Amino acid sequence: MARSTVNFAPQMAFHLARLKLLNFRNHRDAELDLGAEVNCFTGPNGTGKTNLLDAVHYLSLGKSYFEATDMHTTLHGEDMFMVQGAMHSEAGEDTVLVSLRRGQRKVISRNRKEYERMADHVGRYPVVMITPYDGQLVLEGSEVRRRFLDGLIAQFDKSYLDALIRYNRALAQRNLLLKRFAELGRGSLQDLEPWDEQLVLHATTVHGVRSAFMEELVPMLDKHYRGISAGPETVALSYRSALNASGMRELLHEAWPRDRAAQHTTVGVHKDDLEFTITGQALRRFGSQGQQKTYLIALKLAQFDLTRERSGVRPILLLDDIFDKIDPQRMRHLLKLLKDHRFGQVLITDTDAARLHQALDGLDLDVRFFHLDHGHALRHEKAERANA
Repeated sequence: MARSTVNFAPQMAFHLARLKLLNFRNHRDAELDLGAEVNCFTGPNGTGKTNLLDAVHYLSLGKSYFEATDMHTTLHGEDMFMVQGAMHSEAGEDTVLVSLRRGQRKVISRNRKEYERMADHVGRYPVVMITPYDGQLVLEGSEVRRRFLDGLIAQFDKSYLDALIRYNRALAQRNLLLKRFAELGRGSLQDLEPWDEQLVLHATTVHGVRSAFMEELVPMLDKHYRGISAGPETVALSYRSALNASGMRELLHEAWPRDRAAQHTTVGVHKDDLEFTITGQALRRFGSQGQQKTYLIALKLAQFDLTRERSGVRPILLLDDIFDKIDPQRMRHLLKLLKDHRFGQVLITDTDAARLHQALDGLDLDVRFFHLDHGHALRHEKAERANA
């Protein structure tokens, strides 16, 4: 299958130069200038370090990394929030704004021009987040893993995102009809045909892109896992889909009695899953906590590599409180990648400023430190090239 990439000219390098927040999570009003390489946010728990990374995620993808409901990111007691950023590239500087007021739709604009569809913005400024919350990819249900997979591919494949949106719209309409059939006590498979045709068309596209994508991702995952881990184990990642063995049309026909009884569509790419394995066994059941952490870091680094390769852009890398959660072996791998300038702009949070100074000192990188206190004030502590 031919690759489909973003439909605007990729920027070879970009970084977030300025960030402004208004009523975003626990930040009532914050503004800071960021460096193009490494930016560190330190301070006690509860001061809003992770929220700054989530604000960057909003600017890049138009949504929170942690919250499914946008209004949950609004400062308590307020009815609106705003996140604004200046994205600097070789072509100049773009002003990106995301805002939401209670009872109104979310607005995303670039250079004061509002997007008609959020999908037109996704992928322009790619981002990869590594956080302790990633453990849910292993421990939670299939919906979490599909959301990860879809969000990853959508950052560099606009036609995939379009097919996924159209599939979900047709799925919603088909499910409404199935509920209607139950209310009326009648309805046939032929009545569903217009929506089934849409599902067949777009499911075939989604499945094909996911399958091709997995062939590229798995070798990168294996490479990073071996780079981080000193153990002999091998890891794998499998794409589980009923479409691997049968066409969507056939699946819908076979599932008609079940769909009618359940009053919703029980087959399709909205039921797909990813299977994480270590030495041939399920990571969730047989992997230690250390192995699970290593697997997830390797997976996110593979996400970074593949996004960079497919989009032509080095994503912003967001590292949320991971130096406290990983052992020296995993830390050395990340620091080596930093030292080799594998990444573009990196934002790091940590409760221990001394630990970050020790880890980053000696790297030929522009490192900036920002300290947060419980009043959520941002204090710029250092802006210099870190050299031993």
